[in-house]
Amino acid sequence: MIPAPGDGWVRLSPRKLLLDPVKTLGQAIVPVAVALIGVSRSDTAYWPFVLPLVVLGPIVFGAVPWLTTHYRLTDTQIQVRGGLLNKHTSTAPLDRVRSVDLEASLLHRVLGLQKVEVGTGVDDDRITLDALAASDAHALRTTLLRRREVSPAATSPAPGSDEQTAAVDAGGAGQVAPPAPPAPPAVLARIDWSWLRFAPFSLGRLVIVAGALGAFSQVADDLPIWDEDTATSVWHWLVQFAVVTIALVLAVGALVGWVVVSVAGYVVQWWRFLLVREHGSLHLTSGLVTTRSITVEEAKVRGVEHVEPVLMRLVGGAQLATLATGVEDGVTQVLPPCPREVATGVGGAVLGTTAPLTVPLVAHGSRARRRAWLRRAYGTVVLVVMAAVGAWFAHVAWGWVALLGVVALAVALAAGEASYRHLGHALTERHLVVGPAEVARARTVLETDGIIGWVLEQSWWQRRIGLADLVATTAAGHERVLLRDVRPDVAVDLADRATPGLLTDFLEPSAPVV
Repeated sequence: MIPAPGDGWVRLSPRKLLLDPVKTLGQAIVPVAVALIGVSRSDTAYWPFVLPLVVLGPIVFGAVPWLTTHYRLTDTQIQVRGGLLNKHTSTAPLDRVRSVDLEASLLHRVLGLQKVEVGTGVDDDRITLDALAASDAHALRTTLLRRREVSPAATSPAPGSDEQTAAVDAGGAGQVAPPAPPAPPAVLARIDWSWLRFAPFSLGRLVIVAGALGAFSQVADDLPIWDEDTATSVWHWLVQFAVVTIALVLAVGALVGWVVVSVAGYVVQWWRFLLVREHGSLHLTSGLVTTRSITVEEAKVRGVEHVEPVLMRLVGGAQLATLATGVEDGVTQVLPPCPREVATGVGGAVLGTTAPLTVPLVAHGSRARRRAWLRRAYGTVVLVVMAAVGAWFAHVAWGWVALLGVVALAVALAAGEASYRHLGHALTERHLVVGPAEVARARTVLETDGIIGWVLEQSWWQRRIGLADLVATTAAGHERVLLRDVRPDVAVDLADRATPGLLTDFLEPSAPVV
């Protein structure tokens, strides 16, 4: 139940008494298991004392948050208080609410609960309510966003203004017309299961696979079915077949396994994905096991990142994220891997124009190309030196080292050329566009109104060849946008045109024309 303005304090859902004990037990399962094993090996006489603690401990600790946490809405604030020994009260003015995010794990969904996080535009200042009934969570989100949108400052026209005159004319003398109803949600994108074809070309889940293999390797030696005799028998059985056949089977098996993992991860993360514009915000919902509902206020969005990873680019895929202030990490991925045209269209809807995502970039010249080549070649030198040291101690033929060096150099030069081709910049009427020097094709689009400063950096090598790095500082996203290897005069001119007047005091006045 959502409290009405001015009502008393309200507790969270009573079903939280079932949620927190399970969460507490899950967090304590490892130390509890270790303690039980230690007790069982020492003396079973302690069991009558240990078992009640194991059972009652999570229940007691789980009940404390529900007993001590209350919240309420006033006409101007949302307030949350809690704490058993150290009491604390968190408040947020309704007109400062910037986001209301909902999240529900599998356990939350079984109990019909959701976690609510209210953001106020400061990264570490978020009010959390865990857990509310799902209907109450959605009602609270709608209430907070509408009250932010329909604040007294926004709905009361200034005396003598055109808005007040029009309202009086429409509603009669001395009567102000009621505010217009909020616009219905506008759907920007929804899941299309044909996008599953992009899942195997996104390598982000390789980290999960590597972590799983690492965890398995830690316990593989202790498995009863795996010992030296078993490994030797398996190897002898395998070598009966052709080595090429074995390699082919392993490669196909790894490929099939990766496709299954990547597609399953895509489905779990982006199930029922929907991106809409409502209440002046972008609202994203998705998730199969854990559902997410993320809100990003459009007034705080300062730009987008449009990325085409190397493999995904081969099949015409792309990803899109927003750069905003007052959200966690500043970067919010608002689209799953999807067709390039979809990412461009949604990016244009967020920016108000697709021009920054399609405008040709200004190239940085031959010196920047050489820098891109050399930057990639440094890694090749390190690799060859390490391989040479290893070959020296392992008595490996130097021809293999030379072959490795040639192949690595060719790959490095190809990567350097790709990085240079993606490097560039452009300036539209309202946006700075930067193409970073990366193998993946990317565009960072930043509103010029969101730029709060400039930094011009030069390394020793850059000073020798007349290049510099230009950094646009901002409160959004990663808080900096880097433009590599540009001529200093071009960098200064670009900064001056993007933010007129900001650099005036630092520029030499031009000579008067006679």
